Amino acid sequence: MKVSKEKAAENRAAIVKAAGRLFRERGFDKVGVAEITKAAGLTHGGFYGHFASKDALAAEACEAAFAESLNRLPADEVSPDGALDAFLTRYLSELHRDRPDGGCPMSIFAMEVGRLDPAVQERFGVGVERFLEVVAQRLPDGEADETGRRARAIAIVSALVGGMALARATARAEPELSAEILAALRDQLGALGSGAG
Repeated sequence: MKVSKEKAAENRAAIVKAAGRLFRERGFDKVGVAEITKAAGLTHGGFYGHFASKDALAAEACEAAFAESLNRLPADEVSPDGALDAFLTRYLSELHRDRPDGGCPMSIFAMEVGRLDPAVQERFGVGVERFLEVVAQRLPDGEADETGRRARAIAIVSALVGGMALARATARAEPELSAEILAALRDQLGALGSGAG
């Protein structure tokens, strides 16, 4: 039976969403095509009608994971704490730490992407660039110049990614240390973002 274009697009989107969740939860190499299609509610046989390879899916899932994360950012704009502080509080939360399957792809994929297909690396790079732009836009207006704003944004994003990786790595064995890492980064990055760092 022929599937309509709308249903085919719906199935493709379901595969991408399931892949993004599973890749963030367990990593690219630890998830197979059969598991992804099953999580999407589809059969394994239809996968190659949508994607040429698992790498092609990984590239699209990476891009979709960044879009999902970036789509949450407008809510920060209306926070009484300010957009940057609201973003830092949400990013460096125990909820984000404990739910990598729905979280920011940078802290999950950063260590793996360098070993993956160039298409995945390219999509990851584009996503990181978009995050840097968003963080730079949230910095106080007093930053001297565009180069200084970008350097400050790079420092903040790099600390977020590394800090979240450390918080996740210590969460089970050293939960107090994990919470301390998140709290210290919220304080320190907030100061860096305000120009006090």
